[in-house]
Amino acid sequence: MYRTMLNSKIHRATVTEADLNYVGSITIDAHLLEQVGILPHEKVQVVNNNNGERFETYVIAGERHSGVICLNGAAARRVQKGDTVIIISYVSLSSDELEGHQPKIAIMDEDNQIGEIIVEEPPLTVL
Repeated sequence: MYRTMLNSKIHRATVTEADLNYVGSITIDAHLLEQVGILPHEKVQVVNNNNGERFETYVIAGERHSGVICLNGAAARRVQKGDTVIIISYVSLSSDELEGHQPKIAIMDEDNQIGEIIVEEPPLTVL
């Protein structure tokens, strides 16, 4: 049996751009991707804290250390510059792989830089 588990999470990033005229996807700072283990072209779920929208897209690596979080194409209609989003990747794990799995969760600061990386969220956490 395989279970779908949280693999990586970028928590409370700020949207820096929304480009409707791009083919599609989300552009994320390459350094941030490396820190949480998300790959270019990987499928992610995006949750907009400002309006409740949830949608899926794929990742494009952006300029390293730029703090860029840009929704492209149709997804640009789901956000506005300045919105706070959560970006989530999942992984399918076998029963044997579950025990050693630890997700990486990046808690972002107001400049889209990593304030902290955690591997488990305490229950009822307010960040």
